Amino acid sequence: MSADGVSARIVCVLLCEDDEQLGDRVADGLRTAGFTVDLTRTRTDAAVLITARDSPADRSEGYAGGVDDFLATPFSLSELAGRVRALCAPRRSPSSPPLTVGDLVVDRLRRRVRRAGVLLTMTTREFSALELLAARAGTLVSAAEIAVVCGDAAVDQVIAKLDRKLGPPRILHASAAGYLLHA
Repeated sequence: MSADGVSARIVCVLLCEDDEQLGDRVADGLRTAGFTVDLTRTRTDAAVLITARDSPADRSEGYAGGVDDFLATPFSLSELAGRVRALCAPRRSPSSPPLTVGDLVVDRLRRRVRRAGVLLTMTTREFSALELLAARAGTLVSAAEIAVVCGDAAVDQVIAKLDRKLGPPRILHASAAGYLLHA
């Protein structure tokens, strides 16, 4: 459990793919996005079904069988990682408290950020990156993870703008390892 009360979660994705080369590429992409991946060749229950069969009847059949989401081929690995992350994210409720890191308050429900009581203006990408960093304050967050929530924007540019808005350096860039928000 981190200092702000948010527990670190390790998400393991069970990937079922009968095409060995495609399975390896998708598994590598998900690992790059920060997931632990177990690859199998036999069908199991699926949370996200990746399929070329994407008609309304196919989706209805899948939902009836327990699928949480569909992704039609061809697809981007960043979209797949974003969908897996969304399915694994804790559900926000009206009683969800804001994330607080030092004098920084990130109100996830109202999508507002305050530093020392002053309201800061954020773009959607900046807010999404800050929300992820604040939820995991004090731990490294990879650029790939931030790219997923920012819609594959240039992460270094988003972080640089965000850091300027936050004031004195709050976000540490740890080379290729990622970024860290500190109080």
